[in-house]
Amino acid sequence: MAPTEYKSPPYSALLNPRVLALVLSSLFPFSTFFIFSTGVFTWLSVALSLVSLLLCVFILPGTNWKVYGAKSNAWAVVTGATDGIGREFALQLAAKGFNILLVSRTPSKLAAVEKEITEKNPQVQTRSITLDYEVAKDADYEPLRQVATELDVRVLVNNVGKSHEMPVPFAQTDLNEMGSIIDVNVFGTLRTTRAVLPAMIARKQRALILTLSSFASTPTPLLATYSGSKAFLVTWNAALAEELKSSRIDTRIINTYYVVSAMSKIRKPSLFIPMPKSFVRAALALRGSTGTRASLTPFWTHAIMDFALEKFHLRGLWTRFSLGVNSNIRVRALKKKVREAKSQ
Repeated sequence: MAPTEYKSPPYSALLNPRVLALVLSSLFPFSTFFIFSTGVFTWLSVALSLVSLLLCVFILPGTNWKVYGAKSNAWAVVTGATDGIGREFALQLAAKGFNILLVSRTPSKLAAVEKEITEKNPQVQTRSITLDYEVAKDADYEPLRQVATELDVRVLVNNVGKSHEMPVPFAQTDLNEMGSIIDVNVFGTLRTTRAVLPAMIARKQRALILTLSSFASTPTPLLATYSGSKAFLVTWNAALAEELKSSRIDTRIINTYYVVSAMSKIRKPSLFIPMPKSFVRAALALRGSTGTRASLTPFWTHAIMDFALEKFHLRGLWTRFSLGVNSNIRVRALKKKVREAKSQ
């Protein structure tokens, strides 16, 4: 009887995870322990980060605004201050003891918010500057620069912003709309900060710049120009934060996801979609999920969601989810536009 010929196992068998594990364990006795330890360390790191986030969001005290001049005749400048989130920033900063300088484009709305502030906070002073960020030139920012030199401005809230009329593929984006978004979100924010900042530095007192940046950490399909303009602000703010460390001026990007507002076109709040009042209250606590580039996600459900997207590498999944959401919004908006055209 002929001896049985030995056949080596196919290479594919060596790629079996169980076989590989046995081979590695035999060749490298500590490999299994190392892999196990790495996994344990990774999950412990995630767990500790989550505990730290929960402590920050729910337990640790918020910012003491007296550090930035609250109740000492200091001023806060709020742009886009007549509606939604901007209006809430103005009202809540006034309640904390800041005088308020409102910047927006509609005089009647500015007057209404000024009246509301003084009725609720008789001790607070108010001023307003009419500025249309879509058409403003460099010279139009001069009144803001002069007032910032005259007043003790210690807080700047860059809230002004513009989005698309409706979600739209970039290839179909109206060029005028594209230009307006960049003019307001990018140039408007930079020019406002450039007008106010020199006087803040000259006073050599602790100050704060907050810049609102919705969806700053995640690309948003069908809102590509808006999303890109907000991502620009993240990089700009990170550079500015490093420049201003020695000047005692803190800067933060306030990152948010969906909030009930005219811009988002969302009218009903939910667990993940707060009203402006709740969002601003969280933002002014200056606590939440902290990014690595002088950014902060303050509202608790947004902070937890941002934590999960970052730690579990889910931003790609969120981007695809956003595409679906914005596609549905676009369909509804187009249908509404057709109905309105027929009714005329």
